[in-house]
Amino acid sequence: MTAPFENNRWMSSPPNEIAERIRALGPVIDPPGTARIYADILAHQPTDGVDVIPNIRYGNGTRQSLDVYRPVATSGSVPVVLFFHGGGYSRGDKSDRSNVGYFFARNGVTAFIANYGLAPECKWPSGARDVIAALRWAQENAQDHGGDPRRICLLGESAGAAHVALASFVSTFHKGRPLRAAGVVLQSGSYNVALERVAAAAFGIPSPDLRNQAYFGEETARYLEMSTTRLIDAPDVPTLITYAEYDPVPMQVQAGELFATLALRASHCPLLLRLLGHGHISQFSSYNTVDTSVSGRVLDFAKSLPRVQ
Repeated sequence: MTAPFENNRWMSSPPNEIAERIRALGPVIDPPGTARIYADILAHQPTDGVDVIPNIRYGNGTRQSLDVYRPVATSGSVPVVLFFHGGGYSRGDKSDRSNVGYFFARNGVTAFIANYGLAPECKWPSGARDVIAALRWAQENAQDHGGDPRRICLLGESAGAAHVALASFVSTFHKGRPLRAAGVVLQSGSYNVALERVAAAAFGIPSPDLRNQAYFGEETARYLEMSTTRLIDAPDVPTLITYAEYDPVPMQVQAGELFATLALRASHCPLLLRLLGHGHISQFSSYNTVDTSVSGRVLDFAKSLPRVQ
């Protein structure tokens, strides 16, 4: 597949006034600070031409629900993006990323914005199981929302990316049924919890790491068998891995590790994209705003995916 980034339709980085404020935050995860940067823009984001259907159940779990954003004017079946939010395994909600749904639907893609179970009530590998349950639902119901069930792209942000990666690349969770996603986009996720524990001091991660322990448990000796990069065995799927210029160090390192692991075992090399001028949170706050430096490139990738046979 040809890399879909060889055009000038989208910004290569945020507008200068936004980039300066993101740079000032530095390589940290700062939701309130980032929210202030995009608050006024998102308050006036365009929502025209989109039908929204909230709170559709994709399973029986407490948080197994999703919101549908679909283009009003469609001709035939359109590509689908199934999105999973971030939040350090224990926070976040689909309502926080309505801008992602509006962006894709306004650009001719049906979007399913999903919730999943949160720690500490839900432990590893519940996130991957929720991703697969949502994907199975989407494959069965996409046509009812104008989407092509054979052109579903999984998209994960931060913890959501960690869940999508485990679901996509580790066949144990497929239970004998191929996943059959058309593609995968992983943005600033964590893919090796064992590495984070061993390199905690180098990464600046507090010890004990309450964020990881809430989801992966306190038996740190088991972290190696919970690390996606050590478990990859599923058939290849077109993959885009991204990390932000101002991501915390662990996300940058693990994006490279996952890229290398996939590239050395896959029949085709995944795509790797560094998001200039962005931080961990800003990349998704920028969707459906004047800043198309992230959203436009992900849109091109999703639309470039061929139908799964």
